[in-house]
Amino acid sequence: MVLSGIKLEKMNSYDLSRAWFDFAFDNPDKVKPVHTAIYFFAIEHCNRLGWKKKFGFPTSMVMEANGIKSYSSYKKHFDEIVSFGFFIVLEYSRNQYSSNVIALTLNAKAHIKADVKALDKALSKHTLKQHQSTVSINKPLNNKPLNNITIEQLREFNFSAFDNISIIQTWLDWITYKKEQFKDEYKSSQSHQIAIDKLSKLSGNSSSNAKTIIENSIANLYRGLFELKQNQNNNGNQNNNNTAPVNAKLTLSERMAEVKRRASERRNQQSNSEGSNVEPFSDFENVN
Repeated sequence: MVLSGIKLEKMNSYDLSRAWFDFAFDNPDKVKPVHTAIYFFAIEHCNRLGWKKKFGFPTSMVMEANGIKSYSSYKKHFDEIVSFGFFIVLEYSRNQYSSNVIALTLNAKAHIKADVKALDKALSKHTLKQHQSTVSINKPLNNKPLNNITIEQLREFNFSAFDNISIIQTWLDWITYKKEQFKDEYKSSQSHQIAIDKLSKLSGNSSSNAKTIIENSIANLYRGLFELKQNQNNNGNQNNNNTAPVNAKLTLSERMAEVKRRASERRNQQSNSEGSNVEPFSDFENVN
């Protein structure tokens, strides 16, 4: 289609927006946010009209849609878009209550040539910087180490077999103990999940039993987790002081000390009930 000797090319919003930002990037001293608001409202209006080659662009509607209060300010910016070559005016409005009749064109930059490659180069450099960044926002893969893990990261593992969500805090205490006492960590997400599943089986899916198992290992300075003897379960269930949750307001070192104290009490109870038939402590008991 040709209007006043100007050929109008087939349009779409992508080509129009790309042409605009190529021009804006090359002419930051000329293009203001209000220019962009008016121009993109014209693209939206044209799209709703089915991409008509020429269409009415009501002044009052454009001003209201873009929060422009002053008619003189709107007219100034509208005329500048025309001078940039992005609007072709077929008929000017007589006042702010009538419509300009315009056409959008890709034959923009009538007398100011923009370097269309400039924005592409800038975006390419920006993307390269992001790609080369040493900061990763990706979740760790199965073969990656899990250092300084938090309770939020632990929620990514599967604890659904347990009967209470409190197991997550208990497990955090366990892996913290392993790291502080033995400089030992689960090397990957896979090994971590395997250990959680093992605790689930040892405890019979009971968060309370799992807590007792972990407290027992900490108190005895064990590196691993071991199934409780039947009488340990019974004694633990009969003694409310030993099974009550450790105060979450305590520091980690204070919680560890409390865990060890409770486990020691349970061992004494076991010793009283079994006499000398108490399982000997691990070789790690004398570790300072």
